Amino acid sequence: MSTLTITARDAITGPVLEIAGDLDYDQAPRLRQTVTTLDLEPGQRLVLDLSRIQFCDSSGITALIVARNHAVAAQAEIALVAVPDNTIRILRIVGLDRVFTIHPDVETATTHGPNAGDTS
Repeated sequence: MSTLTITARDAITGPVLEIAGDLDYDQAPRLRQTVTTLDLEPGQRLVLDLSRIQFCDSSGITALIVARNHAVAAQAEIALVAVPDNTIRILRIVGLDRVFTIHPDVETATTHGPNAGDTS
């Protein structure tokens, strides 16, 4: 098991969270807590960089949904970045690839409009 690390930074579009490690039952509450304490402004985009996650279970998917709900409640957008193949497969199976905007990299997610670079 790999401990989850979350590194936050600001981009012109809004906060970027780089998530590394296992996004699982034990670790997902940390992401939920981090996301729900973010002060998002209407029109901002919350970017979740998943390029360094090693494992994501249903608790991790739930944490991503919590992040989306937090963004929507703030009238902000959310984008997932560099989603690993095993996680994108899960998102596609359950139809969440149509709910999340997915970008290939952070640069695309933080410099383009809402659906630019969408890989879903």
